[in-house]
Parts: sequence; structure tokens; C-alpha cells
Amino acid sequence: MSSADFNLLITLDVLLAEGSVARAAKRLRLSPSAMSRALARLRETTGDPLLVRAGRGLVPTPRALELRERVSQLVQEVEAVLRPAEQPDLAQLVRTFTLRTSEGFVENFGARLIARIAGQAPGVRLRFVHKPDKDSTSLRDGTVDLETGVVGKGAGPELRTQGLFRDRLIGVVRSGHPLSQGPMSAARFAAGSHISVSRRGLDKGPIDDALELLGLERQVATIVAGFSTALSLARASDLIVSVPERHTADLRQGMHSFELPLSLPSFTVAMLWHPRMDADPVHRWLRECLRVVCSE
Repeated sequence: MSSADFNLLITLDVLLAEGSVARAAKRLRLSPSAMSRALARLRETTGDPLLVRAGRGLVPTPRALELRERVSQLVQEVEAVLRPAEQPDLAQLVRTFTLRTSEGFVENFGARLIARIAGQAPGVRLRFVHKPDKDSTSLRDGTVDLETGVVGKGAGPELRTQGLFRDRLIGVVRSGHPLSQGPMSAARFAAGSHISVSRRGLDKGPIDDALELLGLERQVATIVAGFSTALSLARASDLIVSVPERHTADLRQGMHSFELPLSLPSFTVAMLWHPRMDADPVHRWLRECLRVVCSE
């Protein structure tokens, strides 16, 4: 069975609307002879004359009258399918988005993001899930809509990314801690007892590498998986913790923060999503909401 030429639908729609080969040809920017050939193909395909001569003009057959409304509707539907997606009415939108974020991100940015979403689209709900690793499978299979974090080697090469903000590591201790007074040096910093933050449970990291270059070594008293846990411990003890500055701004309220006396590079916290969501207008709106909240 040969495939139907769906271009003929558009031709038929214009012919039935105009009732004239010449006018239909002009509307479709075809020559009259090309339009006549198209009408011949339509007659052969449908098995009906469709338009027949009546005096100086053409009149539709009963079959053409029967098809006119259906063909017009079909053409409109096809055009709607092929047209770029329109921005939906956010006030009427009902949808749940799953965001995978590292610990501390929700505590610092979540409330403002939820408030912004609720103000524009009260029917949209956010589901935050923990980010135990950098594996991007959940973005590929659609169980996660958007992810935040530092882009690493584990991220899929096909993923889209957009930077949200630059961040750096700073030192944090409880209010009244001895390190909250006086000048800070690498030796003074290294001499204290530290909390190491590592999702994989590692006791060494960039800070230890920087100290080693200076011939120094710190004592790690405990290892935790997240920033909020580390800050809670530091708030209630004399332990020292190093955390991202912007990522933990709200979590550090009432504590003493200081610039690390080490040469450490800053890093970019970004959002990541799968290419299939790139053109989705609602997903694009969600990404813009997150970008604005993180830039405030």
C-alpha cells in the first residue's frame, strides 16, 4: 500500500476554500498548471471530481462539500502540531517537578524558589530529592527534571548546563570560637580539629592538598556527608568546617565565617537538564525561576 501524500491535504483545503484553481495557485504561490496537476492527483486519490465546471467557475461536488470541514480541521491540527509550543497559562498549570540537589541547596534557596513558583503557578509542586552522587541516569530516564551542582566528569556529555553562581570554600566556626579572634594563618587554621565533608566518606580533599603544599597537615576529627550536618556539629563544638560560601549562607546564621588562608580555586554551581526538556516552555520557565532565585 503506497503512502499518502499529506501535502495534498493543504492543496485540497485551499482549493475547496477558494473554489478556483487560479486563486488557489496564487495563494499557494504555484503556477496554474502546477495547481491543475495537483487537482488531477486529488481526483485520482479520492476517486471524485471534487470541483466541476459550472459556467465560468467551478462548483464542489457532494463529496467535496462533505470533506471541506474535515480537511480544514485536519490542516489546522497539523499546523498546530508543527508550530512551536506556546507558553501555557501558568495560573492554570498543574504539574510536579523533581529537582535533585546537593545538601544545603534546598535549605539556602528552596524557600525563595517555592515562593516564586507559588506566586506565578500555584498548581506547580516541587519535589526535592537528595543527590548522593554525580550520576546523570535520573536525568536521562526522566525521573529527575532538573539538577544542581558542580559539573563533574560523571555528568553525561549530552546534558545541557547553565551556571547559576560562582562559589568558594570558606572556614566556619561557632560564635566565640578562638579562631573568631585575631589574624588567620594557614598554620593556625591547620592546628585546629576539623570536620571533613565528603559524600563518599573521604578524609582527604582539596584543602589537605593545599595544606600539604605548605608543609602542613590538619587533624580531621570526624567525617560527615553534608554541609548542614557539618555546620550543626561546628555550631555546638570547637570543630572547624570548610563549606561553600553562597551555598550555605542561610545555614551559617549566627556563626563566624572567615576566608581560608589557602590558595583554592573558586567553582561554578550550575543547573543540569536533559536535551529533551530544552524546548519545553514550562521547563524553560522553571529554569528561569531557579536562575533568578540563585542570582538574588
